[in-house]
Amino acid sequence: IGHGQIPVGVSANLNLDLKNWIWSTAGLYSLADKPEGTADLLFGARMLDMDQTLNWSITGTIPGLPPAAQSGTATASTNNWDAIVGVKGRIRLGTEGKWFIPYYLDVGTGESRFTWQGVAGIGYQFGWGSVIAAWRYLDYDFKSGQVVESLNMNGGAIGVQFSF
Repeated sequence: IGHGQIPVGVSANLNLDLKNWIWSTAGLYSLADKPEGTADLLFGARMLDMDQTLNWSITGTIPGLPPAAQSGTATASTNNWDAIVGVKGRIRLGTEGKWFIPYYLDVGTGESRFTWQGVAGIGYQFGWGSVIAAWRYLDYDFKSGQVVESLNMNGGAIGVQFSF
């Protein structure tokens, strides 16, 4: 202001800790099992148990304001159950069917307004089982008035499936 320096210094330290447990359980009904691939209808439930903790510390000097540091903690937790329905399976590639595209899609509702999950990737079938690399996306739209309004998570995954 007026080409002068304002003696202001502010420092903030924020730490967000988010812990989630997500459990899905479902029964399957086989829709198709052909050389080209498989498709199963699923009915079940998904549970989300989420704990969030935000710790903050803000210090600074602003002329005319008290120099006291501000710090605190805020927490938010929720436990959410939803009924889900969806489809899962694999599309076999090539004549031998060793390579395949796994897919999974479900939608649900219950304690949340709407939730959905999708998984797609690439896999290789061995005699003992299969190895899969996939991308997963999970989205929640919670009902109004809950501590968290929406949540989405996504990322890559590598998995091993044993067949016996």
